[in-house]
Amino acid sequence: MENRNSYFKPVIENGDFYLEFFPAMEGGKELDIKEVISYLSHQGYFNYDMRELNRAVIITDPEKIYIGKSISAVIHETVDIALSLDNMLVRCRFYPASEGGRTITREDIDDELTHQKIVYGIDENMIARLLHDREYCTEYLIGKGTPPTLGKDAKIEYFFSTHKSLKPKHNDDGSVNYHDLNIISKVEQGQLIARLIPAVPGEPGKDVLGGVLKPKDVHNLKLSYANNIRLSESGTELYSEVTGHVSLVQGKVFVSGVYEVPADVDNSIGDINYPGNVYIKGNVKSGFIVHANGDIIVEGVVEGAQLYAGGQIIVKRGIHGMGKGLLSAKGNVVIKFIEGAVVKCGGYVETESIIQSNVSASSEVIVSGGKGLVRGGKIRVSNKVSARVIGSSMGIATYIEVGIEPEKLERYTQLQQEAKDVGKKIEKIRPILMTYSEKLKEGITLPPEKVHFMKAQVIALKTLQKQFAPLNEEINRLRMEFIEAERAKVEVHDVIYPGVVIKISELSMAIKKERQYCRFIKEKGEIKVTNL
Repeated sequence: MENRNSYFKPVIENGDFYLEFFPAMEGGKELDIKEVISYLSHQGYFNYDMRELNRAVIITDPEKIYIGKSISAVIHETVDIALSLDNMLVRCRFYPASEGGRTITREDIDDELTHQKIVYGIDENMIARLLHDREYCTEYLIGKGTPPTLGKDAKIEYFFSTHKSLKPKHNDDGSVNYHDLNIISKVEQGQLIARLIPAVPGEPGKDVLGGVLKPKDVHNLKLSYANNIRLSESGTELYSEVTGHVSLVQGKVFVSGVYEVPADVDNSIGDINYPGNVYIKGNVKSGFIVHANGDIIVEGVVEGAQLYAGGQIIVKRGIHGMGKGLLSAKGNVVIKFIEGAVVKCGGYVETESIIQSNVSASSEVIVSGGKGLVRGGKIRVSNKVSARVIGSSMGIATYIEVGIEPEKLERYTQLQQEAKDVGKKIEKIRPILMTYSEKLKEGITLPPEKVHFMKAQVIALKTLQKQFAPLNEEINRLRMEFIEAERAKVEVHDVIYPGVVIKISELSMAIKKERQYCRFIKEKGEIKVTNL
């Protein structure tokens, strides 16, 4: 046998005990002094020259050093079998016998495996090879558990557009083509609109102690749908029973014919509350309310009215809000102009002008075509505001806010401190458990109070780990939002006037002079102005 790693061998001569050290061959690993000390402790030797021992570990030529008076006539070959903390791996290291010592047998290894209650995943071929030819002071993997296999989460395929950022068509001059918006998903009777692909559960695993390892739970889904939809016999497909519009609202699919208002929404019609899409051929008069679970399309003008849509709101002429008009959509808002109104949406807003209005959107506000004007009021988005003109030569107060909200920054700081505190507690417990684990491996019996203490530490560690996981998840989610916020910007494609305040995340800039064709971004802790 030729040993590649550095190793040592016990030698007994004339009642004295020595260790003979052999250097590593090319590519072999050097000895760790801790391994030598551990070996000597197991053999019952505690008093020796530590300086000599340290020197011998790093030798480049064979050398024999004196340890002490021998406490036995011969030393047999030994094997140290170690179990990983997660009970998934079994490793062993062999140590040579002194002259006349007995060699390890398969029965010896089996006895040690039985002692440590290792019953599964043993690599019989590896053990047979090691018994025939092995290297000393070298770690071998002789067993491993079977990890649980990952299952597959259920998923739903939708055969219509669920993308909230689908944009309307534009004319050559940059204006929106309100006659051919093409952002409504039409569906024909009998058409397949969704398919459920069921979850596939994972297979359980087993550790080397025979413990069953449950696979990670898979996420199941179910098809959620409303009227005018047929579920297949298999329960995995949805088909439309009518020709109409299909929408996905908060995970629920519904198909509806359109509730059509042939003229204005006024005293002759009253307020509207409809579970599908609403199509208004005229105007929506002041004081009236339109609720739709789907989309709302208005061919005319919205006055001081309130429109609430589970999908998108499309107003082909615009809104004269008169200070009391409101458009609220879970999806996008596409509108000719916004004046004296409040607009809230979960997607983007696209319009030709915004005057004295409060507009908020989850993604962006695009003011293009026509005058492309933002004058007065406040716009708040997470990603981008783009307009031709912002403010006015009269210095009308106009506020543009993009990026992350200050409250989220405070929450992020709080979460980081909480995670740091939990992490410190975890790091205090882990060395304690490792120490006790080593003592158990060495066969040291712990007193009842120590066992009770160790069990309490295990419970405390699991509790802290459960606390840490959701903290880390929220931190990562906010970190991704910050990354997005770093790309937040305000674009001016013509001119921005004094009186406008630009806010990007926690930073603010008041515009003091006219600027043209510029972009406002956050960079290195300040708002910078660059050319378009």
